[in-house]
Amino acid sequence: MAPSGSALPSVAVLDYGSGNVRSAVRAVERAGAAVTLTADSSVAFEADGLLVPGVGAFEACMNGLTAVDGERLIERRLIANRPVLGICVGMQILFAEGIEHGVRTPGCGEWPGTVERLEAPIVPHMGWNTVEAPAGSRMFAGLEGERFYFVHSYGVREWEIVPGGPVKAPDVTWTAYEGDRFVSAVEHGPLWATQFHPEKSADAGRRLLENWIATL
Repeated sequence: MAPSGSALPSVAVLDYGSGNVRSAVRAVERAGAAVTLTADSSVAFEADGLLVPGVGAFEACMNGLTAVDGERLIERRLIANRPVLGICVGMQILFAEGIEHGVRTPGCGEWPGTVERLEAPIVPHMGWNTVEAPAGSRMFAGLEGERFYFVHSYGVREWEIVPGGPVKAPDVTWTAYEGDRFVSAVEHGPLWATQFHPEKSADAGRRLLENWIATL
């Protein structure tokens, strides 16, 4: 976070054709950042934080991301240790692949795992739900027991984290839904992501965005 009395941290919201992103822009502004909505990868790289939104189909989002060189932008930022936050399908595309209607589409491959249809009696999963965050989570600091707003039919249902090695394993948050279970958030160094929508999650969502902005 910028020191008191200095300019606000800058956040670029990546505009790659993934639906209405104005609510995300407004939410990040309310959480204390100066926001630019842009499809320009150079502008997005220079911002203190990059937010990657996403609604709709996995394949369509990956096509849109590729069109604005978004996959390379995310990789460049992570190599430079510059924070990135993915939301909803903007989280899903960070995984290895997505399968929708029998179509298998490669994702950005930042994490292992396949985005697939939820196995629940009622799909989409729409509405408020709790999360199972790991102890010491920076993303969910001050948010124990809070509920967040979800709208999705797909998610990562199986993801085995292998401990050890030179790089710290991601901190993974899970959510239970109608007998199924899926990854609802990930913290991994400068790369954070949520399956739910912080911008639609009232005070809890604002606090989570404030937690992210505090890392910029």
